[in-house]
Amino acid sequence: MDHQLFAEIYEAHADAVYAHAVRMTADRAGAEDVVSLTFLEAWRLRATLDGVDSRRAWLFGVATNVIRNTRRAARRHREAMGRLPPPEYEPDLADAVVDRLGGDGRAAAALAALGRLSRADREVILLYAWSGLSHAEVAQACGVPVGTVRSRLSRARARLRRTSGVEADGPRRPGRAPRPRAARTDITQEGAL
Repeated sequence: MDHQLFAEIYEAHADAVYAHAVRMTADRAGAEDVVSLTFLEAWRLRATLDGVDSRRAWLFGVATNVIRNTRRAARRHREAMGRLPPPEYEPDLADAVVDRLGGDGRAAAALAALGRLSRADREVILLYAWSGLSHAEVAQACGVPVGTVRSRLSRARARLRRTSGVEADGPRRPGRAPRPRAARTDITQEGAL
């Protein structure tokens, strides 16, 4: 049997095999898998397909066998899993992190303050402070000059300090000591905006 004839058989009977599989499994996604496996098996047995009176009935038989085999394999898998000892409990570290963030009022204040920033300032803060990109990398990601990144970052930090009391300096990079901050007055900060 050539590829063209098999493609024609597929086109003529795939929908009927799918409907049969849905009726047998009551699972549309599983029925799609059954159709795939049915036609894979039909291709493997294509030499016997020439002597078949009703290709549709033959394909339904193949589909029924595929369903039986997949059910049997699933049952065997469940039984094998049931014989295994239960896994040891290991606490999920993500739960601890969520608990810490959820209970920390500073995190909620920081998220609220981020929501009040302009889109451009928020992008710079997220890319620099939380994603750990350098000024040049943020500039490349945003498609703006490095100087624009620096000014947006400065403006966003100042606004975050005023609105939430949260520092947004970003992760410490190895070998880099924290920069000393010069004392500023509110007038200087307002003038920089």
